[in-house]
Amino acid sequence: MKLSFSLSAATGTQPSRIDVDIDNCIIAGWAGRDREAIEHHIDELADLGVARPSSVPLFYRVAANQLCQQDRVQVVGDASSGEAEAFLFAHQDRLFVSLASDHTDRKLEAHSVALSKQVCVKPVARDAWTYDSVADHWDALVLRAWIEENGNTVLYQEGDMAQLLAPLDLARSHFDREMLPDGYGMTCGTVAALGGIRAARGFIMELHDPVMDRRIRHRYTLDILPEVA
Repeated sequence: MKLSFSLSAATGTQPSRIDVDIDNCIIAGWAGRDREAIEHHIDELADLGVARPSSVPLFYRVAANQLCQQDRVQVVGDASSGEAEAFLFAHQDRLFVSLASDHTDRKLEAHSVALSKQVCVKPVARDAWTYDSVADHWDALVLRAWIEENGNTVLYQEGDMAQLLAPLDLARSHFDREMLPDGYGMTCGTVAALGGIRAARGFIMELHDPVMDRRIRHRYTLDILPEVA
């Protein structure tokens, strides 16, 4: 899957553009550093009938053609919701960071987590940073998401990356090396939903770098297709 990113080293610099072929997509689940926080997310999903994971972290494979950068995405039925996650990818032997939503079908999730992730597209932002530019303050980065609910924009997720396993630790766990191979993209875990996991047609996500005063943000809206039998 070819994705295109505007790449800026810092606020005020002229962005450049990179086109990246991603042939393999990995969703890193249960990627928290704090076991208590992991248990909280497991409990959130247990309320929806989702079985406990077999191990933590757990790496799900999703077809790369599910990655998209559109503002509108189509889903079947009204039981899906987004999760803001940092998105790590490799290009020409360098690591880059963007933002993605692990959009998931919550009804199907009670049957199979892997399938619930596979059936939904994974919206990806159009901006990226070099990993080197945030490596020394990764834990200070903040994930946020908002949903459109009852006519209002409501804060849905907020937490710093210190809550989650470091991306190179995830890479080491899955690839046995501190680097993703070229052609791979990986989401790096999420933070808890404020007020519980719930569906919404509009989803806004943000990765905030307070040290360099910059943000990656992406918004998408669902077109809900009928669920017919």
